[in-house]
Amino acid sequence: MTELRPAPPKIATTPLPNGNGAAPVTVPPAQQAAVTQPAAAPARPPAPTRVDKNDPRYKALRNFAVSMSIFNILGYTVLGFEQPWTWPLLALAVGYSSELVIELVAAWARGRRPEFRDNGVWGVYTFLLPTHITALAVNMLLYANTHFLPIAFGVFVAIGQKTVLRAPIKGRMRHFMNPSNLGITVVLLTYSWVNISPPYHFTENVPDVFRLMVPTIILAAGTVLNAGLTKKVPLIMGWAGGFVIQALIRHFVWDVALWGALAPMTGVAFILFTNYMITDPGTTPTTFRPQFMFGASVATVYGVLMLFNVVYTLFFAVCIVCAARGLYWWGRRAAELLQTRREIDRELPSMSMEPAGAVG
Repeated sequence: MTELRPAPPKIATTPLPNGNGAAPVTVPPAQQAAVTQPAAAPARPPAPTRVDKNDPRYKALRNFAVSMSIFNILGYTVLGFEQPWTWPLLALAVGYSSELVIELVAAWARGRRPEFRDNGVWGVYTFLLPTHITALAVNMLLYANTHFLPIAFGVFVAIGQKTVLRAPIKGRMRHFMNPSNLGITVVLLTYSWVNISPPYHFTENVPDVFRLMVPTIILAAGTVLNAGLTKKVPLIMGWAGGFVIQALIRHFVWDVALWGALAPMTGVAFILFTNYMITDPGTTPTTFRPQFMFGASVATVYGVLMLFNVVYTLFFAVCIVCAARGLYWWGRRAAELLQTRREIDRELPSMSMEPAGAVG
């Protein structure tokens, strides 16, 4: 049997400064192997991490999805939703299929495995939880009479933008636009005859004696979710407090009726928006101060838009603040790259001035 021994180091030559011949230079075996050996085949992309049942993020998504499902069931059987009862199912079908197809294409383009693979039914279920919430929210909050196409378009925009509109947030590429809010906003801008669901839509068939129970139950359920799982109470504080402040400013400066400016806070739509729309975990900050500033910023933009008599103000305000947040993270990334480039440019002249080592 032939004994395998490491090959002796190869001798390379380099010209001497005076041009008289060449001096031998020893090339270490490690560098020889790096040069002579063929590159290894690319490793198989790692399998997606399995979502833990005890993860608070999973529990928040699960509870939000269950709440939206129950609210839709009650809406079509008790509350008085006016869209056809098949539309939530169609919206879910559009959302699921769009999410899966877009993920397959994105995984192929980026050379990675789809996020819903390798974990069986559990992987598909957890992957589609955000889509479930988005599809039901878009269908519930838009009113397109008997035309489903705008609803489907809104669901598709809400799902698809997550792959396109991304920013380097805290070292990871994440989507920064609130999905369902952006889908609804794009539909409202594209179809002038489509409206948001009217306020009576949520309590139309409820007897007067029980009508106050609907917003109370929604408020209690949303508060429990946001306080215990999503931890978005500072954001809600900034949003609600900012809403009151902008109403007071509009009243004392522009003579707007105070109770008229505060009246939206008493409606079911406002409570839904506060607890289930603006607090989206994937597109809002995670720490106290940024959360509070995000909510207060939405209230500020809302007040400015109201001064210009802009309709659908809640949805436009969230879109503007989310877009500004994405631009902020891109600007921060650009500043970091520029700073790195400047440091490299400062080091290059000093490196070029260093004298060449003596050749023995």
